[in-house]
Amino acid sequence: MNPLTILITEGLEDEPLRWLQSQVRVVECSSRDPAALQSHLAAADGLIVRTYTQVNAALLAHAPRLRVVGRAGVGLENIDQQACKARGIEVISTPAANTHAVVEYVFNLIFHLGRPLVNLTSPVSPEAFHRYRKTIRGLEIHGRTLGILGMGRIGTAVGRVAHAFGMNVLYNDLLDVAGKITFPAESVPKEALYHRADILTIHVSHQPGNQHLLNAATLALLKPTAFLINTSRGEVVDAAALADVLRTGKLAGAALDVHDPEPPGPDYPLWGIPNLIFAPHLAARTQGAMDAMSWVARDVLESLRRNPSRTPADGTV
Repeated sequence: MNPLTILITEGLEDEPLRWLQSQVRVVECSSRDPAALQSHLAAADGLIVRTYTQVNAALLAHAPRLRVVGRAGVGLENIDQQACKARGIEVISTPAANTHAVVEYVFNLIFHLGRPLVNLTSPVSPEAFHRYRKTIRGLEIHGRTLGILGMGRIGTAVGRVAHAFGMNVLYNDLLDVAGKITFPAESVPKEALYHRADILTIHVSHQPGNQHLLNAATLALLKPTAFLINTSRGEVVDAAALADVLRTGKLAGAALDVHDPEPPGPDYPLWGIPNLIFAPHLAARTQGAMDAMSWVARDVLESLRRNPSRTPADGTV
Protein backbone atom coordinates (compact mmCIF):
# COMPACT_ATOMS: atom_id res chain seq x y z
CA MET A 1 0.00 0.00 0.00
CA ASN A 2 1.30 3.46 -0.90
CA PRO A 3 1.82 5.72 2.12
CA LEU A 4 -0.50 8.64 2.58
CA THR A 5 0.87 11.83 1.05
CA ILE A 6 0.06 15.31 2.36
CA LEU A 7 1.08 18.34 0.32
CA ILE A 8 1.82 21.62 2.12
CA THR A 9 2.02 24.83 0.11
CA GLU A 10 2.69 27.62 2.63
CA GLY A 11 4.50 25.95 5.49
CA LEU A 12 3.64 24.85 9.02
CA GLU A 13 5.24 25.59 12.35
CA ASP A 14 8.09 23.28 13.32
CA GLU A 15 6.46 21.01 15.90
CA PRO A 16 3.27 20.23 13.93
CA LEU A 17 5.35 19.75 10.79
CA ARG A 18 7.75 17.32 12.48
CA TRP A 19 4.82 15.41 13.95
CA LEU A 20 3.13 15.11 10.56
CA GLN A 21 6.38 13.99 8.93
CA SER A 22 6.62 11.20 11.50
CA GLN A 23 3.17 9.94 10.48
CA VAL A 24 2.95 10.22 6.69
CA ARG A 25 4.84 11.29 3.60
CA VAL A 26 4.94 15.10 3.53
CA VAL A 27 5.75 17.15 0.45
CA GLU A 28 6.30 20.90 0.63
CA CYS A 29 5.83 22.92 -2.55
CA SER A 30 5.03 26.60 -2.99
CA SER A 31 1.90 27.55 -4.88
CA ARG A 32 4.11 30.12 -6.65
CA ASP A 33 5.58 27.24 -8.67
CA PRO A 34 2.50 26.03 -10.60
CA ALA A 35 4.28 23.33 -12.62
CA ALA A 36 5.81 21.68 -9.55
CA LEU A 37 2.56 22.06 -7.62
CA GLN A 38 0.57 20.30 -10.34
CA SER A 39 3.09 17.47 -10.37
CA HIS A 40 2.87 16.94 -6.61
CA LEU A 41 -0.92 17.26 -6.55
CA ALA A 42 -1.18 14.07 -8.62
CA ALA A 43 -0.11 11.97 -5.62
CA ALA A 44 -1.61 14.06 -2.83
CA ASP A 45 -4.20 12.52 -0.50
CA GLY A 46 -4.37 15.68 1.60
CA LEU A 47 -3.55 19.33 1.03
CA ILE A 48 -2.72 21.98 3.65
CA VAL A 49 -2.77 25.66 2.70
CA ARG A 50 -2.77 29.02 4.43
CA THR A 51 -3.88 32.30 2.84
CA TYR A 52 -2.65 32.64 -0.70
CA THR A 53 -3.02 29.21 -2.31
CA GLN A 54 -6.20 29.26 -4.40
CA VAL A 55 -7.97 25.92 -4.07
CA ASN A 56 -10.35 25.98 -7.01
CA ALA A 57 -11.63 23.66 -9.71
CA ALA A 58 -8.52 24.24 -11.82
CA LEU A 59 -6.24 23.14 -8.98
CA LEU A 60 -8.46 20.19 -8.02
CA ALA A 61 -8.35 18.91 -11.60
CA HIS A 62 -4.71 18.00 -10.98
CA ALA A 63 -5.47 16.17 -7.71
CA PRO A 64 -7.35 12.93 -8.46
CA ARG A 65 -6.51 11.33 -5.09
CA LEU A 66 -7.31 14.35 -2.92
CA ARG A 67 -9.69 13.66 -0.03
CA VAL A 68 -9.21 16.59 2.34
CA VAL A 69 -8.08 20.21 2.25
CA GLY A 70 -6.95 21.83 5.48
CA ARG A 71 -6.62 25.58 5.94
CA ALA A 72 -4.15 26.59 8.64
CA GLY A 73 -6.25 29.64 9.39
CA VAL A 74 -9.79 30.90 9.80
CA GLY A 75 -11.44 32.20 6.62
CA LEU A 76 -12.10 29.95 3.65
CA GLU A 77 -12.29 32.55 0.89
CA ASN A 78 -9.31 31.03 -0.94
CA ILE A 79 -11.02 27.62 -1.02
CA ASP A 80 -13.86 26.91 -3.44
CA GLN A 81 -16.01 24.90 -1.08
CA GLN A 82 -18.55 23.99 -3.76
CA ALA A 83 -15.85 22.61 -6.02
CA CYS A 84 -14.50 20.56 -3.13
CA LYS A 85 -17.96 19.30 -2.21
CA ALA A 86 -18.62 18.24 -5.80
CA ARG A 87 -15.54 16.02 -5.62
CA GLY A 88 -16.26 14.68 -2.15
CA ILE A 89 -13.32 16.53 -0.61
CA GLU A 90 -13.61 17.53 3.03
CA VAL A 91 -12.60 21.09 3.96
CA ILE A 92 -11.16 21.71 7.43
CA SER A 93 -10.00 24.94 9.07
CA THR A 94 -9.00 26.24 12.51
CA PRO A 95 -11.71 28.83 13.29
CA ALA A 96 -10.81 29.47 16.92
CA ALA A 97 -7.02 29.27 16.65
CA ASN A 98 -6.24 32.97 16.37
CA THR A 99 -9.04 34.58 18.41
CA HIS A 100 -6.89 35.69 21.34
CA ALA A 101 -4.09 36.90 19.08
CA VAL A 102 -6.42 39.05 16.97
CA VAL A 103 -8.25 40.51 19.96
CA GLU A 104 -4.98 41.52 21.61
CA TYR A 105 -3.76 42.98 18.33
CA VAL A 106 -6.92 45.09 17.91
CA PHE A 107 -6.28 46.79 21.23
CA ASN A 108 -2.59 47.10 20.41
CA LEU A 109 -3.62 49.11 17.33
CA ILE A 110 -6.13 51.16 19.31
CA PHE A 111 -3.49 52.08 21.87
CA HIS A 112 -0.91 52.92 19.20
CA LEU A 113 -3.41 55.24 17.52
CA GLY A 114 -4.85 56.82 20.63
CA ARG A 115 -2.00 56.60 23.12
CA PRO A 116 1.29 56.64 21.19
CA LEU A 117 4.41 56.01 23.23
CA VAL A 118 7.28 58.43 23.55
CA ASN A 119 10.47 56.42 23.95
CA LEU A 120 13.39 58.59 24.97
CA THR A 121 16.61 56.98 23.79
CA SER A 122 19.06 59.65 24.89
CA PRO A 123 19.17 62.46 27.46
CA VAL A 124 16.94 65.47 26.78
CA SER A 125 16.84 68.90 28.32
CA PRO A 126 14.44 69.62 31.16
CA GLU A 127 12.52 71.87 28.76
CA ALA A 128 12.09 69.08 26.21
CA PHE A 129 11.12 66.58 28.91
CA HIS A 130 8.39 68.83 30.26
CA ARG A 131 7.29 69.85 26.77
CA TYR A 132 6.31 66.23 26.11
CA ARG A 133 4.27 66.19 29.30
CA LYS A 134 2.52 69.46 28.47
CA THR A 135 1.70 68.79 24.84
CA ILE A 136 0.88 65.08 24.55
CA ARG A 137 -2.70 64.14 25.33
CA GLY A 138 -3.71 60.55 24.66
CA LEU A 139 -7.15 59.04 24.21
CA GLU A 140 -8.57 57.43 27.34
CA ILE A 141 -10.78 54.61 26.12
CA HIS A 142 -12.70 54.25 29.38
CA GLY A 143 -16.16 55.69 28.77
CA ARG A 144 -15.67 55.85 25.01
CA THR A 145 -17.88 54.02 22.54
CA LEU A 146 -16.54 51.07 20.59
CA GLY A 147 -18.49 50.16 17.46
CA ILE A 148 -18.07 46.58 16.26
CA LEU A 149 -19.05 45.78 12.69
CA GLY A 150 -19.50 42.00 12.71
CA MET A 151 -20.29 40.37 16.05
CA GLY A 152 -18.98 36.89 15.38
CA ARG A 153 -16.42 35.01 17.41
CA ILE A 154 -13.69 37.66 17.25
CA GLY A 155 -16.03 40.65 17.36
CA THR A 156 -17.69 39.28 20.48
CA ALA A 157 -14.32 38.67 22.15
CA VAL A 158 -13.25 42.24 21.31
CA GLY A 159 -16.48 43.53 22.82
CA ARG A 160 -15.92 41.56 26.01
CA VAL A 161 -12.49 43.13 26.48
CA ALA A 162 -13.83 46.59 25.62
CA HIS A 163 -16.50 46.22 28.31
CA ALA A 164 -13.81 45.24 30.81
CA PHE A 165 -12.03 48.50 29.93
CA GLY A 166 -15.23 50.40 30.74
CA MET A 167 -16.17 51.15 27.15
CA ASN A 168 -19.69 51.38 25.79
CA VAL A 169 -20.14 48.62 23.22
CA LEU A 170 -22.30 48.95 20.11
CA TYR A 171 -22.46 46.37 17.34
CA ASN A 172 -24.08 45.49 14.07
CA ASP A 173 -24.39 41.99 12.68
CA LEU A 174 -26.45 40.34 9.96
CA LEU A 175 -27.64 37.75 12.48
CA ASP A 176 -29.48 38.13 15.76
CA VAL A 177 -26.66 37.27 18.17
CA ALA A 178 -28.02 38.99 21.28
CA GLY A 179 -28.63 35.68 23.05
CA LYS A 180 -24.94 34.77 22.76
CA ILE A 181 -23.57 37.98 24.27
CA THR A 182 -22.82 37.85 27.99
CA PHE A 183 -21.88 41.50 28.57
CA PRO A 184 -23.69 44.82 28.02
CA ALA A 185 -23.77 45.57 24.27
CA GLU A 186 -26.32 47.35 22.11
CA SER A 187 -27.32 46.19 18.63
CA VAL A 188 -27.80 49.17 16.31
CA PRO A 189 -28.24 49.78 12.57
CA LYS A 190 -25.05 50.43 10.61
CA GLU A 191 -25.73 54.14 10.28
CA ALA A 192 -26.07 54.54 14.05
CA LEU A 193 -22.93 52.45 14.55
CA TYR A 194 -20.94 54.77 12.32
CA HIS A 195 -22.40 57.95 13.83
CA ARG A 196 -21.87 56.98 17.46
CA ALA A 197 -18.57 55.10 17.47
CA ASP A 198 -15.45 56.74 18.83
CA ILE A 199 -13.59 53.71 17.55
CA LEU A 200 -14.96 51.46 14.81
CA THR A 201 -13.44 47.99 14.49
CA ILE A 202 -14.33 45.69 11.60
CA HIS A 203 -14.78 41.93 12.01
CA VAL A 204 -16.84 40.80 9.03
CA SER A 205 -16.27 37.78 6.82
CA HIS A 206 -15.52 37.54 3.14
CA GLN A 207 -18.92 37.26 1.49
CA PRO A 208 -20.90 39.00 -1.27
CA GLY A 209 -21.93 42.49 -0.27
CA ASN A 210 -19.02 43.15 2.05
CA GLN A 211 -16.75 44.75 -0.52
CA HIS A 212 -16.29 48.44 0.25
CA LEU A 213 -18.70 48.43 3.17
CA LEU A 214 -16.61 51.38 4.29
CA ASN A 215 -16.72 53.71 1.30
CA ALA A 216 -16.92 57.46 0.78
CA ALA A 217 -20.55 57.61 1.89
CA THR A 218 -20.18 55.47 5.01
CA LEU A 219 -16.84 56.99 6.03
CA ALA A 220 -18.53 60.39 5.92
CA LEU A 221 -20.84 59.21 8.73
CA LEU A 222 -17.94 58.69 11.15
CA LYS A 223 -16.97 61.37 13.63
CA PRO A 224 -13.91 63.38 12.55
CA THR A 225 -12.42 62.40 15.92
CA ALA A 226 -13.01 58.67 15.36
CA PHE A 227 -10.51 55.88 14.71
CA LEU A 228 -11.05 53.02 12.25
CA ILE A 229 -9.51 49.57 12.79
CA ASN A 230 -9.60 46.81 10.17
CA THR A 231 -8.17 43.38 10.91
CA SER A 232 -10.78 41.44 8.91
CA ARG A 233 -10.58 41.65 5.10
CA GLY A 234 -8.87 44.24 2.96
CA GLU A 235 -11.68 44.56 0.43
CA VAL A 236 -14.10 45.76 3.12
CA VAL A 237 -12.53 49.24 3.06
CA ASP A 238 -12.37 51.47 -0.02
CA ALA A 239 -8.69 52.42 0.19
CA ALA A 240 -9.03 55.54 -1.97
CA ALA A 241 -11.95 56.86 0.07
CA LEU A 242 -10.10 56.20 3.32
CA ALA A 243 -7.01 57.99 2.01
CA ASP A 244 -9.16 61.00 1.22
CA VAL A 245 -10.78 61.32 4.67
CA LEU A 246 -7.45 60.84 6.43
CA ARG A 247 -5.65 63.31 4.20
CA THR A 248 -8.35 65.97 4.67
CA GLY A 249 -8.70 65.50 8.44
CA LYS A 250 -12.23 64.12 8.28
CA LEU A 251 -11.10 61.07 10.28
CA ALA A 252 -8.63 61.18 13.16
CA GLY A 253 -6.80 57.99 12.32
CA ALA A 254 -6.95 54.43 11.07
CA ALA A 255 -5.09 51.16 11.44
CA LEU A 256 -5.23 48.59 8.65
CA ASP A 257 -3.75 45.14 9.01
CA VAL A 258 -5.33 43.79 5.81
CA HIS A 259 -5.31 45.13 2.29
CA ASP A 260 -6.69 44.52 -1.17
CA PRO A 261 -4.57 43.25 -2.85
CA GLU A 262 -1.86 41.73 -0.69
CA PRO A 263 0.81 42.82 -0.97
CA PRO A 264 -0.36 46.26 -2.10
CA GLY A 265 1.30 47.60 -5.23
CA PRO A 266 3.05 50.95 -5.68
CA ASP A 267 -0.23 52.53 -6.81
CA TYR A 268 -2.08 51.59 -3.61
CA PRO A 269 -3.66 54.86 -2.45
CA LEU A 270 -2.77 54.50 1.23
CA TRP A 271 1.01 54.67 0.97
CA GLY A 272 2.35 57.66 2.89
CA ILE A 273 -0.99 58.73 4.34
CA PRO A 274 -0.72 60.50 7.71
CA ASN A 275 -2.43 59.18 10.84
CA LEU A 276 -2.44 55.66 9.43
CA ILE A 277 -0.92 52.48 10.81
CA PHE A 278 -0.18 50.37 7.73
CA ALA A 279 0.57 46.82 8.87
CA PRO A 280 1.44 43.74 6.76
CA HIS A 281 -1.28 41.30 7.93
CA LEU A 282 0.14 40.52 11.38
CA ALA A 283 -2.94 40.11 13.58
CA ALA A 284 -2.65 36.33 13.91
CA ARG A 285 1.13 36.21 14.02
CA THR A 286 1.76 35.13 17.58
CA GLN A 287 3.58 31.88 18.19
CA GLY A 288 0.60 30.48 20.06
CA ALA A 289 -1.81 31.24 17.23
CA MET A 290 0.58 30.02 14.54
CA ASP A 291 1.06 26.74 16.39
CA ALA A 292 -2.69 26.31 16.88
CA MET A 293 -3.38 26.95 13.20
CA SER A 294 -0.63 24.57 12.12
CA TRP A 295 -2.18 21.76 14.14
CA VAL A 296 -4.78 21.53 11.39
CA ALA A 297 -2.29 18.85 10.34
CA ARG A 298 -3.72 16.57 13.02
CA ASP A 299 -7.28 17.06 11.77
CA VAL A 300 -6.27 16.48 8.15
CA LEU A 301 -4.57 13.19 9.03
CA GLU A 302 -7.53 12.13 11.15
CA SER A 303 -9.84 12.79 8.20
CA LEU A 304 -7.67 10.70 5.89
CA ARG A 305 -7.60 7.81 8.33
CA ARG A 306 -11.33 8.05 8.94
CA ASN A 307 -12.34 7.99 5.27
CA PRO A 308 -11.54 5.17 2.85
CA SER A 309 -9.01 5.92 0.16
CA ARG A 310 -10.18 6.66 -3.34
CA THR A 311 -8.82 5.20 -6.54
CA PRO A 312 -9.14 7.48 -9.57
CA ALA A 313 -11.01 5.69 -12.32
CA ASP A 314 -11.34 8.22 -15.14
CA GLY A 315 -8.84 10.87 -14.14
CA THR A 316 -11.33 12.92 -12.14
CA VAL A 317 -12.18 11.15 -8.88
